[in-house]
Amino acid sequence: MLKNTSVRLQSPAAVATPGVLFSAVWGGGHGKTGRLRRDAYPDTLEGSVPRPPAKALVFEGVAAFLLAAALLDLGCSRGQAPRAAEPEVATVPVVQKDVPVVSEWIGTLDGSVNAVIRPKVEGYLLRQIYKEGQFVNARDPLFEIDPRQFKAAVDQANGVLGQADAELAKATQDVDRFTPLVAERAVSQQELDNAFAAQRNAKAAVATAKASVEQALLNLAWTKITSPIDGIVGIAKSQVGDLVNNQTVMTTVSTVDPIRVTYGISEREYLRFAARINRPNYATTRQGSVLDLVLDDGSVFPQKGQAVLVDREVDVKTGTMTIKGFFPNPGHILRPGQYAKVRAALEVKTGALLVPQKAVTELQGGFRVAVVGPDSKVEIRTVEPGEKVGSLWIIDKGLKLGESVIVAGIQFVRPGMSVKAKPAPSEDDGASRTEGR
Repeated sequence: MLKNTSVRLQSPAAVATPGVLFSAVWGGGHGKTGRLRRDAYPDTLEGSVPRPPAKALVFEGVAAFLLAAALLDLGCSRGQAPRAAEPEVATVPVVQKDVPVVSEWIGTLDGSVNAVIRPKVEGYLLRQIYKEGQFVNARDPLFEIDPRQFKAAVDQANGVLGQADAELAKATQDVDRFTPLVAERAVSQQELDNAFAAQRNAKAAVATAKASVEQALLNLAWTKITSPIDGIVGIAKSQVGDLVNNQTVMTTVSTVDPIRVTYGISEREYLRFAARINRPNYATTRQGSVLDLVLDDGSVFPQKGQAVLVDREVDVKTGTMTIKGFFPNPGHILRPGQYAKVRAALEVKTGALLVPQKAVTELQGGFRVAVVGPDSKVEIRTVEPGEKVGSLWIIDKGLKLGESVIVAGIQFVRPGMSVKAKPAPSEDDGASRTEGR
């Protein structure tokens, strides 16, 4: 039989075991002496040390194992960081070939001839004859000014001419009559001389009167305002009833076939091609550069143009030299006032190194490309780009033939980083896939 002796036990918190169930069986708290709970082991006498049940020992072992495994996994995770996957990038090789260097400028279109229509006489506008915006031929009527006052001026000039003719006839008769009388001494020589003078004055008066009649007829004809050239006529700036004079701009007629394009080249470009520009008879040899015209919608005008003349000076305000060219314009598609890009292939660069434009990035005025080496490591390299050719860019310095540059995924790479490079699909392949959808 067990003695009823009191045994002092440690608190469950002091026992080095993770078994929660075993700790729950024992009473007490932190820092205090605990005794057996009689409700947990009713068959055990107070003060004696019981033997834990077998189920409690199993739960304690499982809990201890799980805790040890968790601590071991935590230690491993702190000791080793997961390795990042290599980013995938698309690359293209640097290619070399002879390419025409195409220069591009902004040009303004204008009529090869622009006739500003002003009236020659003053009067009230009676009617507008032409239809605005249409093609007119030379000498087609455009406007008519009230002609009544000019018809009156013609009649008046004819009357003066009639008087002058009568005076001339009388003076001629006097000369004819006085000439034989002078020989007979019937009249004096002085009277004959006066008759000759009167005849000459009458002839002069007749000539003046004729000129007045011609001027009056011209004024009457100028009341009908006609087009001096073939071309497209603009919107009327004068309305019926307006009082117009020779300072009034009524409309404009422009010859648009051929049409003229005006653009400016920089002083550096001029010095680069000065020998070609300054050759003799440049403006008349028709040997200027062949021009292409890119319209506002991105389409290329089908007709080829040609540079014809170069201005004598460099504009001190813009630093450019003006060049004029002409384009055939059948159908009158091009109109004065349009803006367009003018392109010309001025030279061919042999052995040029080319990369896609999207492979080149600009940072603070410098240009860089990402090069993937044979060891799949990235190198950020500074380059000197030249002219742009379509979607490609000529690289003058910084790259070698056959090197691979990144065109997609460049934002994810850093110098020295290992990457997984794959060839970029060509633009033709992309277009084929788009068409096949």
